[in-house]
Amino acid sequence: MKYFLLSIALSGATLLKAQNRPYFENGEAQIVPAFTSPKSWIREDLWVETEFDTDGDGKLDRMHVDVTRPEETNNGLKLPVIFESSPYYAGTAGNDDDLFWNVKHELGHVPEPPKHVEVKQRSRRPIISNSQVKTWVPRGYIVVHSCSPGTGLSDGSPTVGGTNESLAPKAVIEWLTGKDNGYTSREGIEKVSAFWSTGNIGMTGTSYNGTLPLAAATTGVEGLKAIIPVAPNTSYYHYYRSNGLVRSPGGYLGEDIDVLYEFIHSGNPEKRAFGNRTIRDDLMRASMDRATGDYNEFWASRDYLNQMAPMKAALLMSHGFNDWNVMPEHSYRIYNKARAMGIPTQIYYHQDGHGGPPPVEMMNRWFTKYLFEIENGVENDAKAWIVRERDSQDQPTAYADFPNPSAESVILFPQKGGNDAGILSSKRSNKEKESLIDNANYSGEYLARAKSSNHRLLYTTPILSKDLHLSGTASIEIKMASSKPAANLSVWLVALPWEDHKNAEIYDNIITRGWADPQNSKSLTDSKPLDPGNFYTLSFDLQPDDQIIPAGQQIGLMIFSSDQEFTLHPEPGTVLTLDLNDTKIILPIVGGVSALRKALE
Repeated sequence: MKYFLLSIALSGATLLKAQNRPYFENGEAQIVPAFTSPKSWIREDLWVETEFDTDGDGKLDRMHVDVTRPEETNNGLKLPVIFESSPYYAGTAGNDDDLFWNVKHELGHVPEPPKHVEVKQRSRRPIISNSQVKTWVPRGYIVVHSCSPGTGLSDGSPTVGGTNESLAPKAVIEWLTGKDNGYTSREGIEKVSAFWSTGNIGMTGTSYNGTLPLAAATTGVEGLKAIIPVAPNTSYYHYYRSNGLVRSPGGYLGEDIDVLYEFIHSGNPEKRAFGNRTIRDDLMRASMDRATGDYNEFWASRDYLNQMAPMKAALLMSHGFNDWNVMPEHSYRIYNKARAMGIPTQIYYHQDGHGGPPPVEMMNRWFTKYLFEIENGVENDAKAWIVRERDSQDQPTAYADFPNPSAESVILFPQKGGNDAGILSSKRSNKEKESLIDNANYSGEYLARAKSSNHRLLYTTPILSKDLHLSGTASIEIKMASSKPAANLSVWLVALPWEDHKNAEIYDNIITRGWADPQNSKSLTDSKPLDPGNFYTLSFDLQPDDQIIPAGQQIGLMIFSSDQEFTLHPEPGTVLTLDLNDTKIILPIVGGVSALRKALE
C-alpha cells in the first residue's frame, strides 16, 4: 500500500513540514522537527519469542529487544522500522592473546585449543543501543535493536552463523509485522504488540551487525523490505579459511570460529555451559578442521550464499576494498548472486578498511523507496558507487556496475629474476623455474620492499606512463612444487615503489591479495599431501578491487609462502619452486590490452 503521504509530498513538502508527520524532498525522508528531541522519544524494551531452543532449558528462546519511537506513535501514527541486531551490545571478551589459537606450528598439526573465557555481561535497560537512533528517528523511522542469541539478556546460545542467528531476527520482524510473539518480560505471559509499526522493515549494521541483515533476508521473511549490510561476513569459511588454507582475518592472528563464539558469549552465565559443550566443543571444534582447512558440511551451513533462494529484500551492499578483516569478496559474492536473482541491488565500495557505511543520502533514498514506498527512482540510479582514491567516503563516483563493464581480462606472465625483480610480460616465459624459501619471520611488507630476497619471488610491469584502472577480480594460475608435503602459498599484488611517507594510504601499496593451500589443488573438500618435488597447478581468485594505479608506479606480483599477518607459521625452510612457463596472472583492466599498452608507452 502506498503511503497517503505520497500525493501530499509531491504537491507540497512545506505543508507536511508543518505537521508532525514524515515528509520527503528529492526522494529522501527529511528531518521532522517534532521528532528531533530525545526527551520526547518513547524508549522501551521487551522480549520476542522465537521458534527454537538453543540453551537446552526446554523453553523457546526469547530475544531482548529495545524500541525508540516518536511520541506521536502513541496517537495513531504508524512508521516503518530500521532494525539492527548484534551479538556485541552486552560486552565481549576483549582481545586477550590467550583467546586465540597458537599459529607457530607445522602445517597439519593442531595444538591445544585456546583457554576458555567468560564474558562479563554488561546489559542495560531499556536502551540496548543508541546506534542508528539519531540518524533515523528524526527522519520518521522507528529504531529497534535486539541482542542475538546467547548475548546480553537474550536467551539461547551463539552459533556464529548457525540457523538460530537467522531465525532470531526473523522472529523480531514477524513481531513487527503483527505476529503475537512479543512479551513484556523474559519469562512472563503478558503480551505486547508493535501497534506503531507499518510492517515495512529495513535492516542495517556493520561487520557482524551487517551479517545479521543478510541472515534474516535469507529466510524470506515477509516485511523485510530492504537491507544495507556494511562489511558483512557472508561465509565463515571465507572468513577463517582461503582456498583450503587455514588463514586468519587481518588483525586477529589465530582467531577461528570457536574463538568468536567465546568472544561474544555474554548471555546468562548459568546457561553458558550447555552451549560450550554442544556448540563450541561438539560442533565447532569437532567440525572446523584446522588440520586440513578443507571445506565441509559444517562450513557450507555457515555460507549465506547457499541460503539465498528465499531472499527478496532489496540489497544495498557496502564494503571497503582494503578491508583485510572481512575481505571484499564477502560483499561481492552476495551482490553478484542477488543481481542474478533479479533482486534490486546497488553496491558501494570505498578504498579504506573495515566498516564505512554508504553516505546517509544513499541509505536514505534506499529506505525511502522500500520502507516509505516513495517512488524516488532509486532503482534506476547507478548500480555501483565507488569512492576514488583520496576522495572522502561521502563522495563516491557513479559507475554502471561493478566490475566496470569496460574491464577486460589481460594475461601477464612472470619472467626470470624474481628473487630480485623479474618482469611481468605479455610473453610466456621460456621454461624457466625459480625458487623461494619460506620464512614467516619476514613480513609481506618487508618482502615487497626488499630489493632482493630468496624468501619471495617478485615480478613487475615497467613503470606506468599513464594511470591504469583495475576493476574486478584478478586471478592467478601457478604451477609449483614444494620440498615438503604441506606448504602455505601467499600472493600479493602491489604498487611499487612502496610508499612509506606519513600520508601514504594502504591502497598506495597493496592492490589486492590471495592465499591458497597447494594440497587443495584439485579439490576444496579433499586435500592431498604433496609429493615433494612434483609440480601442481593451482588456480584461484585474489580479492576483488577497483583501483587506479597512478603513472610513475609499477604493478608487482609477489609470490611467497607463509604470510606473517594471516597464515600459520611453520618452521622456516620449505622450498617452493615455480614453473614460470605455466604461471600467469589475469588482471581485470578497464580498456583491456589497449589500455595497458598505452600505460606502458
